[in-house]
Amino acid sequence: QVQLVESGGGLVQAGGSLRLSCAASGSAFNINAMTMGWFRQAPGKRRERVATVSSNGRTVYADSVKGRFTISRDNAKNTVTLQMSGLKPEDMAVYYCNAFGLEENYWGQGTQVTVSS
Repeated sequence: QVQLVESGGGLVQAGGSLRLSCAASGSAFNINAMTMGWFRQAPGKRRERVATVSSNGRTVYADSVKGRFTISRDNAKNTVTLQMSGLKPEDMAVYYCNAFGLEENYWGQGTQVTVSS
């Protein structure tokens, strides 16, 4: 069974930084075949993609976070991280780790990011 476990959420003041981490586990999980990503969902809003990093290292960011967030992956450790800086109140949401491949799509349980103004 594949599990994605996020960590690193919390409360931060506007302009501050947080680092989210996601660790994947499971005998059936092959990170080398997966695109890893971070999504977020604010209250009353749809879940949206924040950033993804493909198996070949190509990154894609939402326009709203470009220049402020950086996604990276460590295939040897089965982890993906999201470094967030210049946080804004509108970044406040539950952040979810995601891994998807040709036939798989996995989600973490989510971690709350709260940004105070």
